[in-house]
Amino acid sequence: MKLEHILKGIKTESTVGTLDLEISDITSDSRQCRPGCLFIAIEGFDSDGHDYILKAADAGAAAVVYQKPEALEGITGRGMTAVRVKDSRAATPGIAGNFFSHPSRELHLVGVTGTNGKTTIATLLYRLFTSLGYCCGLLSTIANYICGERFETTNTTQDPVTLNRLMRMMADRGCQYCFMEVSSHALHQGRVAGLTFRGAIFTNITHDHLDYHKTFSEYIRCKKLLFDSLDRNAFALINSDDRNASVMVQNTAAKVYRYSEGSMAEFKVRIVERSLEGYLLSLDGTEVWTRFIGDYNAHNICAVYAAARLLGAGKEETLKQISAMGPVTGRMEYIKGRRGITAVVDYAHTPDALENVLKTLLELKGGSQLIAVFGCGGNRDRTKRPEMAAIGARYADRTVITSDNPRFEDPNAIIEDMKQGLDAEGMAKSLFITDRREAIRTAVMTAPDGAIILVAGKGHEDYQIVNGVKSHFDDKEILKEIML
Repeated sequence: MKLEHILKGIKTESTVGTLDLEISDITSDSRQCRPGCLFIAIEGFDSDGHDYILKAADAGAAAVVYQKPEALEGITGRGMTAVRVKDSRAATPGIAGNFFSHPSRELHLVGVTGTNGKTTIATLLYRLFTSLGYCCGLLSTIANYICGERFETTNTTQDPVTLNRLMRMMADRGCQYCFMEVSSHALHQGRVAGLTFRGAIFTNITHDHLDYHKTFSEYIRCKKLLFDSLDRNAFALINSDDRNASVMVQNTAAKVYRYSEGSMAEFKVRIVERSLEGYLLSLDGTEVWTRFIGDYNAHNICAVYAAARLLGAGKEETLKQISAMGPVTGRMEYIKGRRGITAVVDYAHTPDALENVLKTLLELKGGSQLIAVFGCGGNRDRTKRPEMAAIGARYADRTVITSDNPRFEDPNAIIEDMKQGLDAEGMAKSLFITDRREAIRTAVMTAPDGAIILVAGKGHEDYQIVNGVKSHFDDKEILKEIML
C-alpha cells in the first residue's frame, strides 16, 4: 500500500521524502522492522521508540512516523521518508486502520470492559458462538484465537497495529464475530481508537490499577470511553447491580440494555441452587444447570446470555450451549486430590475478586477447612496489599501469604506491606512463605482431610516474574504434582 494512502486522514506536521512509496508492513517495534516497512516511533512508558529510529533504518525501514524533531539526527541521506506528527501514539490507530483496511468494520466486534469478569465473558462468548457453528475470533488475557487457532498474547488489550493485524486475519479467514477484552490502560492509551464495535459490555468496577490511573474517578472515566465511542447502531450492555453502571452509558449513542440479579433489567438471573459441582440458574425464567461456581459467575453467565441474544442467537440454543460449557482456564478451576482435598485455582488478584471467591467457597465448604494461598504483585498498586491480607484472614480458616509476581520488588517487602492489614487474630492464622511453590506445598501437606485450598492470583499464568526474570511457573501443575 502507498504511504500516502496509509496516512489518509492523519494530520501531519512535516514530511521529508516522498509519499509515493510502497509500504510492505507497519510496526512500532524496531525489532520487527523489515525492508520496505513503516516504523512508527512512539514514546513509551519504559522505552522511547525515537531512540530506535536508526535501528529501524538499518533494518531497511522505508519510512518513519515520529513526533520529536530532534529524533531524525543521523538518518539524513538514507533515503528514508520521515513524517512528523503531533502525537505518534494518537496517530497509530488511524495508520493501522488504514493499512489493514479497517477490518473491525467487517466483523461483529464486541468489547468487554470492567475490573473483573472480562476474560470469562469474552471467552465464553467465543466458545458459545463457535459451538453455534460460526467462525470467531477472541482477543483476551489468556490467548488470542482465530477460528480455533491459538496466538500468544502479551497484554489484556494489544497495541493498535497488532489488533488490526489480528482482525484482518480474522476477516480474511471468514470470521463473523470477534470478542475482545478492553482494559482501562488500552482505553486511556487509545489502543482501541478507530475500531467499530457492534456492542460493548460493562461488568463491574472496583478499585484496581490506581498505580496507573491515580484516582478512582480517572479509572471510571477511562472505562467509560468505550461506551462513549459507540454509535447508534451498537448495543451497550451493563450490569445494573453495579452502582457505577449508569455512569458508563450516560453519554453513549448506543441502545442501552441491562442485566441483573437484583434490580430492574431486560435480562434477569436468579441463583436457584449452589454446589461445588456447579450452579443451577434461572435465566429469563428458564432454569439451566451450569458448571460454574460463584455468585459473580451468575452475573457473567447472564452477560453472556444477554449478549448472545442481542447478537441474534436463539434462547433455547443459547441456554443449551451455556449448560455444556466448563470453566475458563484459571477461573475457579478445581482439582480433586487424595484425602478428599479440593484445590481451586483462580486469577483473583484484586480485593473485590478475592473476596468474591472466598465468600463463594465459604458458602460451599460445609464443615471443611478453607485455606487461602495468595500474594500481591510487585510494581503495582501498593494500597491494596493490606486489604488483600485482611480479606484472606476474614474469610479463610488459614492463609498462606506468599509471592505473586514480585517483578522488580523485594518479595519480602511486599509481604511486609500485606502484614499491615492483619490484626493479632489474622497474624495467628497466617503463614508467610516467600517461595510460592513451597507455600502451595505447605498448604496441601498441612491441610486436614476434606479441606478446600484456594490458590489465587495467577490463574491461567504459566510463569512467575522474580527480580525481573520470567520463569515457568504454573499453579495447576504444581498442585497436580503434590496432590495426585
